[in-house]
Amino acid sequence: MTVEADQVRVESRLVSGQVVCPDCSGVLRRWGWARPRGVHGLAGMLHPRRARCSACLVTHVLLPVTVLLRRAYAVEVIGAALVARAGGSGHRVIGPTLGVPAATVRGWLRVMGARLETVRTRLLQVAHRAGVDQAVPKTQGSPWRDVLAALGMATEAVTGRFGVFGVLGPVTVWQVAAACSAGRLLSPGWPPRGAGSTGNTSRL
Repeated sequence: MTVEADQVRVESRLVSGQVVCPDCSGVLRRWGWARPRGVHGLAGMLHPRRARCSACLVTHVLLPVTVLLRRAYAVEVIGAALVARAGGSGHRVIGPTLGVPAATVRGWLRVMGARLETVRTRLLQVAHRAGVDQAVPKTQGSPWRDVLAALGMATEAVTGRFGVFGVLGPVTVWQVAAACSAGRLLSPGWPPRGAGSTGNTSRL
């Protein structure tokens, strides 16, 4: 489950019963911690809170919008690789530029390359559901650039509704991507075809 990056705020909302279970809409309560891990692109160690639903008893790891599920790299680093690919660079160039193994970048690009249109569609849905009237971006001559245009539109819609500043400063497009996908931007099965969930952009 994706939450804001400010751990103090997350703790405060958990204590006051303001975090809702994504499975049943019950209230999440604190339930220990997930294991600490280092994330390339983030300072210090990431130590996500674990929470348990008081209704369905399912536990959730609360990941900040700065990371993606099961990825050891910050979402901004992954996003930079995707932007470079949209600009025409390949994994052998992108990897050394970002200080990431080329094989890791190749994996990211393969996953995203296989879902470009579904991701673009999902981001346009997010923009529409944010309730901000915007024209659909014109095609950019590349499926990769089309996704970035849709992400830009979703970011404008989300910040237009919730504000351009999150709890740690200006909201970035890749934080919006993490929130829209509930951290699953590169995970198997996302976006789920025909599903209505678009993540939780209000937690930016």
